Amino acid sequence: MAWDQKRKRDYNTMFAVHYEDGRSAYITVSPKLLEGGDHLVLSNARDRQQKGEIPEGTIKTVKRVR
Repeated sequence: MAWDQKRKRDYNTMFAVHYEDGRSAYITVSPKLLEGGDHLVLSNARDRQQKGEIPEGTIKTVKRVR
């Protein structure tokens, strides 16, 4: 049996967080959060900044990657 048959599929959606200084970070968001729309991801990214999960800085845009 191949290793990829044992691996669970990741249903989260990836977003690129772009900062004003040109840096980027990537986050994944659960489908449950996206039920309210993609615009909620910006506030989620700011929450993650406060927790230290992504770098500090002014967020310019958040765009869906996949």
